[in-house]
Amino acid sequence: MKRSLLAALTLLAAAPIAASAAEGVSYNYVEAGYAATSADNNNLDADGWAINGSAAIAPNFHIFGGYSGQKTDDFNTALGRVDGIDVDQWNVGVGYNHELNSQVDLVTRVGYQKAETDGYSVGGLNFGGNDADGWNVEAGVRAGLTPNIEGYAMAGYEDYERVDGEFYGRVGAQVKFNQTWGVNGEVKFVDGYTSYFVGPRMSF
Repeated sequence: MKRSLLAALTLLAAAPIAASAAEGVSYNYVEAGYAATSADNNNLDADGWAINGSAAIAPNFHIFGGYSGQKTDDFNTALGRVDGIDVDQWNVGVGYNHELNSQVDLVTRVGYQKAETDGYSVGGLNFGGNDADGWNVEAGVRAGLTPNIEGYAMAGYEDYERVDGEFYGRVGAQVKFNQTWGVNGEVKFVDGYTSYFVGPRMSF
């Protein structure tokens, strides 16, 4: 499944379509880089890598997808110490972008997401992994702040099976070196944890 998602993101980037977007905002891109998650209460942090992509499919619509693979810190239980656990997350969805003015787009997105954790062993006992399907919806703005800086802010709601849904906020900015290359950074705030991403972005 991970290889299929990476292949799909590559195909998205290979055939971009012109989108109706504010100046300096592109919906055709692929990015990859460092990803991390910081838990608020149990100090069970994780880090790894992620890849994300987007492609315009009509003047005001785009599709998107992403994958992250992270590993938690080692942690102690009543039965003994547990080595870090692998956590995989991926998402796909569709978005609508509407130009408010020459610099700002209104963006709404809806998507399917999945989280998977590997099994682990502690004290001679084996514990199976878990997986959960979910969905999210969000709305916000993307703006070309300067010729070399783009920023965005989104508010959303996500819900996984067997877990209570949560509202979240997501903010980010891209520094552009030229029309193709830049560096994107993002922070997502959820009740209970905060996630981070930073890495190079290739726009088309």
